[in-house]
Amino acid sequence: MENTLFAGPKTLGDFLRSQRENTAPADIGLPAQGRRRTRGLRREEVAQLSGISTTWYTWIEQGRDIVVSPQTLSNIATVLRMKPTERNYLFHLARQNDPQEEQVATVENEALAAVHQVDCPCYLLDLTWNMLAWNKAAEVLFSGWLGDDSQPNMMSFMFRHPLARTLVADWETRASRIVAELRADAMHYPHDHGLNSFVQSLSNDSELFRAFWSRQQVVVREGGERVFLHPQQGELHYRQMTWQLTSNRSVKMIMLMAG
Repeated sequence: MENTLFAGPKTLGDFLRSQRENTAPADIGLPAQGRRRTRGLRREEVAQLSGISTTWYTWIEQGRDIVVSPQTLSNIATVLRMKPTERNYLFHLARQNDPQEEQVATVENEALAAVHQVDCPCYLLDLTWNMLAWNKAAEVLFSGWLGDDSQPNMMSFMFRHPLARTLVADWETRASRIVAELRADAMHYPHDHGLNSFVQSLSNDSELFRAFWSRQQVVVREGGERVFLHPQQGELHYRQMTWQLTSNRSVKMIMLMAG
């Protein structure tokens, strides 16, 4: 495994050693047992509490080129009482996905209310592209769907609602891209039952969705020009901005700013 300043076995080992040396026994509920030669915790203490051998943990700290499972990393992070930022950094160094991130967090009320603080069309999407919240400008833009659907879903709109093909300019290109965006998001939540069921449902209902999904393309959700052919307002041009919540990576805020 290649090692750099920002990832790899050596950097991972250095980070873990620093975390261990800066964790006092009392911090994790261990009793003080006389004078300790080692600052912080001993390797064998971290190993035992993490459910692995001292030899294996030592190899990790030494930066040996071994594969450490996500669950082992999670156990170590828990033992060392890592804060969220430290935990994220640990998994980044190990080039692994954090099992905790597969648990979709609840969206804060403040995030839901934020869409009403802007004048341009704005809405929140969750992991399966449910519209969690939207403002009046978004409802006007998607008139004929957003105000009528009791459980609006942007992906479902694109592939199941007839309005999408006339409202969204260059519909097929946009539809293909959002499927690639969904696949890119899905890699962080491979075992999420709701996500898997959603993809299967759309695959059953839409031949085009099934074809796009089978291409195995992945892209991140980016900004850029978005064009809509509105039945009342005519051709509308926007610049899309996408924001991801730091507290919940499965939620994105979309803003369509007049272009």
